[in-house]
Amino acid sequence: MFGPHLTLDLYGCNKRKLKDVNFVYSFLDELPEIIGMTKIMPPYTFAYNGVKPEDWGVSGIVLIAESHISAHTFPEKNYVSIDIFSCKEFDVENATEIIISKFEAKTYEKNFFMRGRHFPKDTDRVKQIMEVQRVQAQEAVV
Repeated sequence: MFGPHLTLDLYGCNKRKLKDVNFVYSFLDELPEIIGMTKIMPPYTFAYNGVKPEDWGVSGIVLIAESHISAHTFPEKNYVSIDIFSCKEFDVENATEIIISKFEAKTYEKNFFMRGRHFPKDTDRVKQIMEVQRVQAQEAVV
């Protein structure tokens, strides 16, 4: 198994927060440490314009040693989607509660599954693969 993947669809969120590039940046900057992950670079966040005016929003991603965390907001729809993909176990319920609280969501949908059923099971081999992937990811950013 490679690891857990949590997806959250949050509805009825605080529109002011969804519009705020700095809020999304801070959320992505702080969350890895809160849930026991290791940030390997600062978050990348930006505002985008949708094809329809109501589809604009803020997107961001932070690469973590364990994989990534991403957020995509749609302020006019009071909605945000969040992904946490990791090669390391984490407290899914705690992460969910923190995220719901941060965005002040009224309702949400949660999906959780394990990825990489056929990923190498030899932990030394997995460590080698992950180290190569992390180096490649860091080189791609530079």
